[in-house]
Amino acid sequence: MRHVFTVRVGPIGFRVGSEWRTPIEQLNALYSDYPPLEGVSDFTVRLEPVRPWRRWVRPAVSIAGDYAIPDAAPLPLAQGLLAAEMAMNLQMALGQRRFLLLHAAAAERDGRAIIMTGESGAGKSTLVALLQRRGWRLMADEFVLVDPSTGLVVPFPRPISMKNAAIAVAAAALPGARFGPLLYGTPKGDIRHLVPNHAALAAMDEAAEPALLLFPRFGLPAEQRPVGAGEAFVRLTQASTNYVGLGEAGFTALTRLVNGVTRMAIDYPEADTAAALIEAMW
Repeated sequence: MRHVFTVRVGPIGFRVGSEWRTPIEQLNALYSDYPPLEGVSDFTVRLEPVRPWRRWVRPAVSIAGDYAIPDAAPLPLAQGLLAAEMAMNLQMALGQRRFLLLHAAAAERDGRAIIMTGESGAGKSTLVALLQRRGWRLMADEFVLVDPSTGLVVPFPRPISMKNAAIAVAAAALPGARFGPLLYGTPKGDIRHLVPNHAALAAMDEAAEPALLLFPRFGLPAEQRPVGAGEAFVRLTQASTNYVGLGEAGFTALTRLVNGVTRMAIDYPEADTAAALIEAMW
């Protein structure tokens, strides 16, 4: 690869190579506050043209690396940063075996963590971003890492992927926060990455005890209800990309997580209402 970027996010090291300079420059800017990678990376990503001539003519970025999906559609070069972030997610989803991986968001306060999971559009990223202004430490967006041996939530504070209307909400609520470039017209609409605050990055190596498992739903009147252990267990198996691959270790870790936390579902019409519900439960 002509251009290379490396970074450490929590316990995971990434190496991203690209045939184009721009995505690497954008990654360097987005992750400028993160610690450098020392030693060998856990995962490697490559951003390549779909055909040699597509490096110059109508540039199209194909995702490759340690793990890849052969028929994945390429992205235009203007969305090269998104291609890199998607490729990093793909490596974790297909190759992570050290931790139980949950498609969720997490935040910490006083040594205890809240884990939020739900379908796309539930507002997990917006909620975990806005909790920062209430004194919570961002631990993860997109993927939550649970250590099978200890049951602790291990920080993985990647930049938060804010989408569409949530971009303006986060910008208004977090003055002075640092964002990446605005990416227009992606498969999920407009996207802009929010860099976690200094507290999140400074405590990148500090795990937390899970205390609250939350299933949020956006766009409904405010309501909350308890969630049974069996329902929570099944929903988390569906939210995990490596539960089956971990075998007995995954079953043990997920059982301990579900039985060791308070389990709640909330509906909410807007983020401030959800934050108030979370604070009350906490």
